[in-house]
Amino acid sequence: QVQLVESGGGSVQAGGSLRLSCAASGYTYSCSCMGWFRQAPGKEREGVAGIYTGTGTPAPYYVDSVKGRFTISQDNRKNTVYLQMNSLKPEDTAMYYCAARRRCYGCGLTQSLYEFWGQGTQVTVSS
Repeated sequence: QVQLVESGGGSVQAGGSLRLSCAASGYTYSCSCMGWFRQAPGKEREGVAGIYTGTGTPAPYYVDSVKGRFTISQDNRKNTVYLQMNSLKPEDTAMYYCAARRRCYGCGLTQSLYEFWGQGTQVTVSS
């Protein structure tokens, strides 16, 4: 069965960095969309970053609020997607979820596109 396991969350002061990882298994990772979403208390879940895993596919994409600070990447050999988060702000505090879409096209930051979800990893940024 499909499994998405996030790790790397924690607590950090504003301006600090964290690197999240999502280990994927149980499906054809090499032709899929992988995304990171987050949900803060009292707020709707939002897409943060997404990436195509296939070779020669379009560049990764990000929500405006994290552009220049977050970088999504992936490793086909390890079936793992990463989210490097730099210059963290208190407003980045949320539960972060990894998501997978079993198609290598039509990727985006819309929640309904994704079929599978990880359990989430908490990121807390203090001021």
